[in-house]
Amino acid sequence: MAGLDVLTSENVGGIDLLARSLIGSLGVVALSLGLVPDTYSYLVGFFAFIGLYTALTRHCLPYSLLGFSTAGKK
Repeated sequence: MAGLDVLTSENVGGIDLLARSLIGSLGVVALSLGLVPDTYSYLVGFFAFIGLYTALTRHCLPYSLLGFSTAGKK
């Protein structure tokens, strides 16, 4: 099933993984403390969710579609 491998393979690692985790966490903290204006709260929430989700799953769909990976070889 080569098609399913594109949707499940790990392709995020190293500094990229750290940056996504940090940006997602900072977004959640900023939203929790009310530091983000209401007009931007959905945008910050969206990017925080995407950052944390891709860091936790270690998978980024655009990376898969472009054939790009920052994860080390297994």
